[in-house]
Amino acid sequence: MIRTMIVDDASLVRLALVDILDDAPGILVAAQAADGAEAVARAGTQHLDVVLMDVRMPRMDGIETTARLLALPDPPKVVMLTTFDLDQYVYDALAAGAVGFLLKDSDPAEIIRAVEVVADGQAMLHPSATRRLIEHCHRTTRGRTSAARSRLDRLAAGDRRAGPPRRRRVERRDRRGARHAGEHSEGSRQPHPGRAGGRQPGPGRAVRPRRRAHRLTEPRKHGESTVKAR
Repeated sequence: MIRTMIVDDASLVRLALVDILDDAPGILVAAQAADGAEAVARAGTQHLDVVLMDVRMPRMDGIETTARLLALPDPPKVVMLTTFDLDQYVYDALAAGAVGFLLKDSDPAEIIRAVEVVADGQAMLHPSATRRLIEHCHRTTRGRTSAARSRLDRLAAGDRRAGPPRRRRVERRDRRGARHAGEHSEGSRQPHPGRAGGRQPGPGRAVRPRRRAHRLTEPRKHGESTVKAR
């Protein structure tokens, strides 16, 4: 049995929805509320599977009520019902966590199906809301798609600057590392002045051999000290 709650400040709307859901097998209207604050209080005392929520209500509107219901330890699924087919209501409802959006003048069979689909873990939107969401997605992604296509064309033409910024930074770092490694390698191969292959004598100057002091030590005899010679 799918336990539902109807939240609407108009008593006639609540009665109409109760009549629709009572005729559906497997659906029970377990609670009703005239505003968001009352809905949150009732949902905290019982288990609910699906809540049919009005958008515009006094004290607490349907958007804030949806967010508070979803913060409960055992949150219900929320289907937003509204008379006004406005884009902002759709965006705000979905942002708050609603998984369904229907107009109040929807066919009774569609409302029953929405409750069943949402209780099964899926989402359901009014066809007009679905179409506008798709159009909005296309508008927001068209600019990014064009930029990505242009970048791919530049990369295909050999322009490495068109690559991702991080890749360009890595390439610059690798080039700097290779250049520094080359400089270090060349510097390590430069002969030291005064060593073999180092600074050569100028014209008319002879190479003077370095004088080395040799210490000759004769074997020490009994009673004699070591003799040093230069």
